[in-house]
Amino acid sequence: MDTKYSKELEVCKVLAVEAGKEIMKIYSDESKFNVEYKKDDSPLTNADKASDAVIVAGLKKNFPEYAILSEEEKDSRDRLDNDFCFVVDPLDGTKEFIKRNGQFTVNIALAYKHKSIMGVIFVPATNELYYAAEGMGAFYQNLADGSDAVQIHVTDEKDLSKVRVVCSSSHRAPEMDQLIDKYHFSSLVEMGSSLKGCLVAKGEAEIYYRHNPTMEWDTAAMQCIVEEAGAIFMQMDDSEMRYNREDSLNSKGFYIINCKENKLSL
Repeated sequence: MDTKYSKELEVCKVLAVEAGKEIMKIYSDESKFNVEYKKDDSPLTNADKASDAVIVAGLKKNFPEYAILSEEEKDSRDRLDNDFCFVVDPLDGTKEFIKRNGQFTVNIALAYKHKSIMGVIFVPATNELYYAAEGMGAFYQNLADGSDAVQIHVTDEKDLSKVRVVCSSSHRAPEMDQLIDKYHFSSLVEMGSSLKGCLVAKGEAEIYYRHNPTMEWDTAAMQCIVEEAGAIFMQMDDSEMRYNREDSLNSKGFYIINCKENKLSL
């Protein structure tokens, strides 16, 4: 598909799938699991490391002039001087990986001047691929059955009694429960990792609110995909999310909605 960032997109799609294969080698054999814990008590597995090694090596080989911000790499502030920065989560949903529920992804994004302009999300357990680049739309491809990629788009559902709400299965905040009670939502889907945003992009949900803090690499790929699918992605204070920042913590939370009419308030 011809786009300004065709090479970046194609390389990242290949790398995401290759990294996913490395993850699945470990996932399919529990005896290979090795779980450590970082200073913030978040888990780190050898699958995170294996995926990161594939992605970072591939990005450096193909785009040596671009900066890289990866969850599993030592951060270099030199990236702040670069207009282009890959933002990588080699295994988004490590807790889901450890639970062995299949709800984890490989996320690779490209930011240009602090805006996410390309996103690739691969689901290793199901061989599903989501991707987008600025101005080209968002696409979904089921690699398991060899089908062609199809363009995806959000729904136009505005009736709050009918909308489907997706929420975190491992990081649900009290504010989310308050919203569910206030609006009497009955159609709830609990999901791990960036798959929640993918469901909105694919038209299988309409609302995703995330009150807890996240990191740049959790949202960068997902943001480009959902926006190219027609969704609204904003921080909780309605400001734009920026990437390749000095502080990589997304401290304000964010929301993804299919249309402005579905904006919620406590």
